Amino acid sequence: MIVSLPLPRRSFLAKAALGVAAAQLTSIVPAFAQSTGTGGSRRLEPLKNIDAGSLNIGYHEAGPADGAPVILLHGWPYDIHMFVDVAPQLAAAGFRVIVPYLRGYGTTRFLSADTPRNGQQSVVAVDIIALMDALKIKTATVAGCDWGARTACIMAALWPERVKALVSVSGYLIGSQQAGKNPLPPAAELQWWYQYYFATERGRAGYEKNRHDFAKLIWQLASPKWNFDAATFERSAVAFENPDHVAITVHNYRWRLGLADGEAKYQALEDRLAKAPLIGVPTITLEGDANGAPHPEPGTYAKKFSGRYEHRLVSGGIGHNLPQEAPEAFAKAVVDVARG
Repeated sequence: MIVSLPLPRRSFLAKAALGVAAAQLTSIVPAFAQSTGTGGSRRLEPLKNIDAGSLNIGYHEAGPADGAPVILLHGWPYDIHMFVDVAPQLAAAGFRVIVPYLRGYGTTRFLSADTPRNGQQSVVAVDIIALMDALKIKTATVAGCDWGARTACIMAALWPERVKALVSVSGYLIGSQQAGKNPLPPAAELQWWYQYYFATERGRAGYEKNRHDFAKLIWQLASPKWNFDAATFERSAVAFENPDHVAITVHNYRWRLGLADGEAKYQALEDRLAKAPLIGVPTITLEGDANGAPHPEPGTYAKKFSGRYEHRLVSGGIGHNLPQEAPEAFAKAVVDVARG
């Protein structure tokens, strides 16, 4: 049984009450059977490509062409197969499902060699808005994890007229360079070790040389109870061979720390995001009970969602890659928020 307890808009009135309030107001989702990660032979195919903004975007599409659109956004270091079990469920439920490779992944390519290999947060959202325009999708439910969740949150905050509803793993992930300058407690800083590694030339060269093993290590640390097999990882690892993958990844983390500049044409968007805008579209946030990656506590971001809102904790040893580890829980959240 799923007990759903929507979080009120202004539930957290004092920092001292955050922990108790979060415990009381978090939806309790029973332990879903965790994906064993042994389905590496199944792929999201066929793939399509379309010119959108500065990119030729590779994507998978499933479901009826006249279905309500759902866009699923993967994170780092993952790929579209984060949704290998989610996409078919949503397609079977009648949704038109679009699963794009983000810039720097898979079959997505820049249209010009002169375009900066920029990984700042706003530009990824601009890419997906451009994809919607290219596909003539006016509004869509947008759902994601990691970089994909951040991108979905940004889209909902800056272009709410394009986002019907939102599903975000680990909640409100919009940040700013100014916020990135604030030091964290030592244990929290330790979790961001790779961010500091990428800040060095040695880190960039190391990721270029060892991107396969690096990504596998991140998978293991972020989802310590997920027993994925070699085939499951290798299916996604192919996406990291994209010629722009390292440049995009390194720029993203350097930009966060203020060590790399973004493009001037996106500064107005970043200025708006730096104010941590509220998100007013219907939203469900999700968290796994065994997430080994850095992530905020639900009580710290609940008030950032000013519309209909619910948080769900997914139990059963579910780590950072929640859509792939608990696809039924993720798909259910998308269906529930999309259909209201």
